Amino acid sequence: MFSYTSSVIDKFSITTDIQAIVSRHVETVCLLSKLHSEQHIEVELQMDELDLTAAESKATYEEIKDYVLEHTGLKVSSLYIAQVKEKCGIIERVNYNLPKSENSRQPKCPPEKEEAIREALRYFRMI
Repeated sequence: MFSYTSSVIDKFSITTDIQAIVSRHVETVCLLSKLHSEQHIEVELQMDELDLTAAESKATYEEIKDYVLEHTGLKVSSLYIAQVKEKCGIIERVNYNLPKSENSRQPKCPPEKEEAIREALRYFRMI
């Protein structure tokens, strides 16, 4: 339950029940600049001058799978994608799902699927 001081409620003209509005969602408004600042910097950015950001260049595993299936007809697994990404030096995070024994066998990505995954990574500008 929210409590309000009378000074906050007096500043706004509210015709509906404030408890019903606030209980659904809470909004925050921040002051990001001062109106009467003596110093300021103007920056103008053209969107076509900006390079591709790191967030835009990352494709999900599903997007890579769909691209490979559409362009080559091959179905690839997440394991194969992870193996190719590791070969290309793309290590996003530590793998905590390690095998229990040292000599456990994982299937290796076949060369034709590896090349298809590499092509998808080039398409998504990840390599």
